[in-house]
Amino acid sequence: MKPTSTPWWHPEFHADRRPLLLTRNRILAAFRGWFGTQDFVEVDPAALQVSPGNETHLHAFATQAIGNDGAARPMYLHTSPEFAMKKLLAAGERRIAAFSHVWRNRERGPRHSPEFTMLEWYRAGDPYETLMADCHALLGLAARTAKSTHLRHNGLSCDPFSEPERLSVAEALRRHAGIDLLATIRPDGSTDRDTLATATRNAGLSTFADDTWSDLLSRILVAKVEPHLGLDRMTILDRYPAAEAALARRTPDDPRTAERFELYACGVELANGFGELTDPEEQRRRFEDDMAEKERIYGERYPLDEDFLAALAHMPPASGIALGFDRLVMLATGAPRIDDVLWTPLA
Repeated sequence: MKPTSTPWWHPEFHADRRPLLLTRNRILAAFRGWFGTQDFVEVDPAALQVSPGNETHLHAFATQAIGNDGAARPMYLHTSPEFAMKKLLAAGERRIAAFSHVWRNRERGPRHSPEFTMLEWYRAGDPYETLMADCHALLGLAARTAKSTHLRHNGLSCDPFSEPERLSVAEALRRHAGIDLLATIRPDGSTDRDTLATATRNAGLSTFADDTWSDLLSRILVAKVEPHLGLDRMTILDRYPAAEAALARRTPDDPRTAERFELYACGVELANGFGELTDPEEQRRRFEDDMAEKERIYGERYPLDEDFLAALAHMPPASGIALGFDRLVMLATGAPRIDDVLWTPLA
């Protein structure tokens, strides 16, 4: 590869990247074929939305829609096609998939681009464990299409054909950080910040006076857990704390945890899946709590999509997942940076 200071459109630089980009196209075509064999309908959600999503640490690109009367209405580029796709489930669709361009502000780096392609799919009536099997099939398909036996990144490799490792977040913290996470979560799902702060310090990590319980968990995951995930075989990090799963239903056997998992390969987070929450009142409460926290930390909040909350009352039980398509292509091709597998990366 040429130095990263070379513009992506420079003919020599493009010639180096072109094999990766053509492999990207082949993987995209293979995935579309796979979803077709599984009776999915490919949909095309609109990117312009009244709300970009209501998670505390997701940052959107804001714009305005000017009406015929000249009045301006705030709008956003979506951070995920989730709200639109769940409305389609409410409308009666059963299996849907989308390759959507999405936008997230404050995100730039070797594995992050402010604009990227998210592969999102939903299964009405299926448990969220079905999504884990989908992921296993798709990662193997990506590797085969790239004519590779392994996914690779930063000197690490992962065999996508081996049976995935599956462990809960609580088990991962106990194994890799010596922390009993569930001891810091009350029976109703609320959290004990001070107990987790003590455990964090005992694990050799710094804490700060303004750390929330969520801040501490994130620090432990990044420093102690994620480096061990997706090595040799992919890891399904399952049963997230309910406080960290705003759009997922709680696990039936323990209200402290939720039907949420993340998929890792080579220490890289690739996908985020849920057993979907369909209670509109509970969803409203979670969104309002997240927006209050967003305002406290960042001084801003996003509106709620009232149409989405109304649609939840009509949505069937379902599971859904979002996968970073560019990241997976990066691992399947062994590309070191996400920009290497984007046709026209941000300058």
